[in-house]
Amino acid sequence: MNNVAACLSKVRKGNQEAARELVEYLQPMVTKIVRARRPWRAAEEDLIQEVYKKVFVRLKQYKKEVPFHHWVSRVAVSTCIDALRYQKRRPEYRWADMSETEAEAVESNLLDQQAESPKGLSVDSEVIHSFISKLKVNDQKVIRLFYFEHKNSEEIAALTGWSEPTIKVKAFRARSRLKNLLIENNILDRAGRMVER
Repeated sequence: MNNVAACLSKVRKGNQEAARELVEYLQPMVTKIVRARRPWRAAEEDLIQEVYKKVFVRLKQYKKEVPFHHWVSRVAVSTCIDALRYQKRRPEYRWADMSETEAEAVESNLLDQQAESPKGLSVDSEVIHSFISKLKVNDQKVIRLFYFEHKNSEEIAALTGWSEPTIKVKAFRARSRLKNLLIENNILDRAGRMVER
């Protein structure tokens, strides 16, 4: 790109073509930074998108005292550091870390067997659906395909293009995120039982 300042000026005015040019210009550098610094659990594409989101949201904060690509590289590095801090605060077991018995127990988690209170009340499906809608798109997709459309791994692979091991990992992580949301909102306790109201 010959004139970054002119491109930035157009982006600030809402020019979508200039925004695309800027992303193309930054892509090699941002990808290299994310690949070198991303936590093992973070998806590369998601982290790259997060960097671009921060760049465009904070574009008004950019001061011309430093070269633009230096400023973007700082945003990218800080985004990776934030992801690493988040991962350390919220550790997650990998599918491969579990024994076969543990993996089977996880498979029958939250949505296979709806959590019930001692009074026999199950978690309302409307509540579950409202929390599912707060998850990332791929998490929503895998939960809906597995548990509401009752598709198996092979069928989901044909629909999504994901490998079967990837689907199992995505399903496990999506269930964990959903369960954590329900716990954070006092719908379930840590053991997965419905909280008494």
